Amino acid sequence: MSTEGTRVLVVDDEESNLKVLQRVLEKEGYQVDLANNGPEGLDALRAASPALLLTDLKMPGMDGLELLKAARAVSPATEVILMTAHGTVELAVEAMKEGAYDFITKPLKRHDIVRAVGKGIEKAMLVSENRRLREQIAAVSGEGPGAQVIGRSAPFRAVMDVIDQVAPSEATVLISGESGTGKEVLARAIHRLSARSAEAMIAVNCAAIPENLIESELFGYEKGAFTGAADRKPGRFELADGGTLFLDEVGELSSSAQVKLLRAIQEGEFERVGGTTTVAVDVRIVAATNRDLERAVAQRSFREDLYYRLNVIPLKLPPLRERRDDISLLAAFFVARYALRNGKQIKGITDEALQALIAYRWPGNIRELENCIERAVVLCRTDQLGAADLPRHMQPEGHGGPRQIVFAIGTPLRELERVAIDETLRYTGGDKKLAARLLGIAARTIYRRLEGERGDGENS
Repeated sequence: MSTEGTRVLVVDDEESNLKVLQRVLEKEGYQVDLANNGPEGLDALRAASPALLLTDLKMPGMDGLELLKAARAVSPATEVILMTAHGTVELAVEAMKEGAYDFITKPLKRHDIVRAVGKGIEKAMLVSENRRLREQIAAVSGEGPGAQVIGRSAPFRAVMDVIDQVAPSEATVLISGESGTGKEVLARAIHRLSARSAEAMIAVNCAAIPENLIESELFGYEKGAFTGAADRKPGRFELADGGTLFLDEVGELSSSAQVKLLRAIQEGEFERVGGTTTVAVDVRIVAATNRDLERAVAQRSFREDLYYRLNVIPLKLPPLRERRDDISLLAAFFVARYALRNGKQIKGITDEALQALIAYRWPGNIRELENCIERAVVLCRTDQLGAADLPRHMQPEGHGGPRQIVFAIGTPLRELERVAIDETLRYTGGDKKLAARLLGIAARTIYRRLEGERGDGENS
């Protein structure tokens, strides 16, 4: 880890000491700033935020300990070394408690200065590198304050323009769009840009919770409310109090759950399962669905009053095939994420691979793109992700692409299903869950069809 050019601030009220320290440190390759007293040193800290502060302890006015305390507030990333002719255990302990990295005594010896400053700089650089890596991981993992929604296409910019207006309000938002388009990422952007960002955003996948458990998940339960309820448990509404509650796949809620959800949204209060006490909460609702809720209302499978309560601000998230200008940005983002996670030194994507990604229709949207890039990164053996690293059905001609299947009129339905499943599994490289999403069926349907075929073969 090179320290050449690293900035060091030296503070001492003796001009001769400043000159000596400047010569020694500049000879070691450091960039040295000088200050004659504590206030000047504090101004230099504010102006430059050096990697290391080397300060005399005994100075008129603001002494070294006071400068150390100020440095902790003004430039917390700066490591501090104190030097004094009056080195005592008590002073050393006090300095360490205040955050000093080291403590050296006068008369100063060249090798002591070089050793202490070198170790202090190394510590500062390690801390800085760790912080940078944490921020990078947070950004590319889609978590933390560094995580951002990604896009520059006109359809995506139109959505973000609405979010900029809507996020600071308290209005309920309904995000619609195909599966895998990034509805939860958008919901988190709304929360992050709102006045509630300091509080929690609690996400609930309504489709993943069994109907008999949805009420207790949303509203919590009291001790003894049912078998196994050993203690009171808060629900998602309580956990989101003061923040945002994200209801993903809200269109999958049962009729009874819709009634209870409507009351909680309208009144801002509810009772826990098995309880009689009314619990009041302050929650902003952001909901998402891949269903056509207007059609569901017309078909009476979704309550009209709940639909209008949720649909105060409608946001339609375009599918990835309508955002082709965003594919290169998203692909680069996912390459960085999964290269970091898997310890791969991948610098980018070849033009051939990028053109193949842009040409593909992405029925599984951003989720499919992410899965594709993760797989490609793991299999990549060079520092550039190439077309040969992509799944076969995405590769350009000559690398193995999708096939066109023609059926004769009167082909039995069972045969059509079998070929559709087989071809989709070929496209996904055997990923049954992704194949099920692309076909719009449950994964268990694919497993059941495949098991049935094996059973037929064994019986024949």
